[in-house]
Amino acid sequence: MALKAKDINVETRWQDLTEGMQIFEPGTSRDFNTGDWRTQTPVLDKDKCTQCLRCVPYCPDSSIPVKDGKREDFDLDHCKGCGICVAACPFDAITMKEGK
Repeated sequence: MALKAKDINVETRWQDLTEGMQIFEPGTSRDFNTGDWRTQTPVLDKDKCTQCLRCVPYCPDSSIPVKDGKREDFDLDHCKGCGICVAACPFDAITMKEGK
């Protein structure tokens, strides 16, 4: 029986893995902090942000949470640091800084 991706860890034996490391179940990013490999981090300038929410649909990682019609700070556990949100913001309210 093939393991699920969420069951694979440092104690998993190679004999238990699927051929070609194929994963047969959908997305596991909710179970893992996929933002660990980020080399740049988005920074929100709240004074410049107009809450237009234009950045939200452009984020490929859904790392810009919205609550009560207003965007909150970045979900850095899942943000990969691609910078697409910077390009999407018409008010220059988002910049990228080096590091995590």
